[in-house]
Parts: sequence; structure tokens; C-alpha cells
Amino acid sequence: MRPRSAPAEAKTPLPEARDRLRELASLSAEIVACRLCPRLVAWREQVASEKRASFADQVYWGRAVPGFGDPSARIAVVGLAPAAHGANRTGRVFTGDRSGDWLFAAMYRAGLANQPTSVSADDGLRLSDAYISAAVRCAPPQNKPTPEERTTCLPYLRRELALLGDVRVILVLGQFAYQVIAGELALRPRPKFGHGVEAVSPDGRVVLCSYHPSQQNTFTGTLTEPMFDAVFARALELVKGR
Repeated sequence: MRPRSAPAEAKTPLPEARDRLRELASLSAEIVACRLCPRLVAWREQVASEKRASFADQVYWGRAVPGFGDPSARIAVVGLAPAAHGANRTGRVFTGDRSGDWLFAAMYRAGLANQPTSVSADDGLRLSDAYISAAVRCAPPQNKPTPEERTTCLPYLRRELALLGDVRVILVLGQFAYQVIAGELALRPRPKFGHGVEAVSPDGRVVLCSYHPSQQNTFTGTLTEPMFDAVFARALELVKGR
């Protein structure tokens, strides 16, 4: 399938956009330097030291991972946490693992990315009208952050979303991200998580749910390409009128 439309070429940012870029860069630097959760710091650094055999010749990032994308995005995509040998290796969210393969291929088909792959932080990938973040910024053991780690990391996501002032749709990947965003946006009522479920926050932003593109979901057919394409198509439909 060809992309819906090509992402816009990068333009010289206006003063307001430059301010936003500067503040996002400052927040990203703060995230990268974070060492607030001892268990996560120990694990991310252990993985970066021991490495996977197939990546033995690579230097792992081994730090917290900031968000990535268009600072003027109207669509924010929020996942769970960096993968141990994905973003914890490459330093860019959803980059270098199978989940990212699915995510960026879908975003390319939707016209939100300039290429369908994301293999390294310097591979030329650009997003248009979309920004990707995560509920927790360090790779957790067994991909399961504790409630305390989730709470400790939440202010970073809160500040990121505040800086992304044009966001109108938050696409959450998986139940963990949904719980974090639903709590942060004070969704009332809060629908039960399910693929394609929608809810509107008190300030008018739409929370749109998708199954996470994990191998567990994609290998079993719980999440298919048409299903994933449909939620991105819905996100684009929603921002047209907002």
C-alpha cells in the first residue's frame, strides 16, 4: 500500500515553533540524564553492557529515551516503554525492534512518516503531524514497569504533552499507556480499553486506543495491518475537524 500522502518538507520554523523546539530539546536532555529509578537504571545499563549477540558490535544507548517527532503534531502516539534491544540500543523511541517496524510502516502508509522503517537515530526518518512518546522512558525488566516507576516518570510525559500544544488526538498503544493517559487527562467516564475505543477528555482531546504492535499481538493476529491502518485513518479523520 502506498502512503496516503507524502509528509511535508521541513520548513524554517516560526519564532513560536522555535521556542517549542528549544523547550522540547531541553526536556529531552533532562529525560536522557534521568536516574530516578534505581531498578530501571541498573537494568538498562546491564543490557547495554551485556548486549544481544546480534548487536555485539554496536554501542548501546543505555539511557532514558525522549520523545521524537513533529513539534507541531496534532497526533501524539504513546507507547509503554523502550525495548531492551530496541530504543535502549538505538536511543530513539520504537526504533530498532519489531514493534517499531509495525508502527513506522503504518505511519508511512498513513502519510505521517517519510519512510516505512526506523533502524537507527540517524536514518533520516522524519514525522509529519505526529509525535511519539512513552509512558516510561527506560527499558524495564520483562517489559513491566512497577506502579512506582510509572508514577515517577509521569511528569516527563505531562510536560511533553503540555509543550505539544497542537495535539488533538492521543493514540495509545496498549492498555498500560491507556491507563496512564486516562488518569492524566481525567477521563470521565473511562471506557474499557479495546482496539478502536475512543474517549474525549474534559479539554476536548480525543484518546484513541490501539492494541500494542508487540510480537505477541502481531504474530497471533490479535493486531493485523488493516486494524492498525484503521486506527491511524481514524486519528487523521478526527484531527481534520479540530
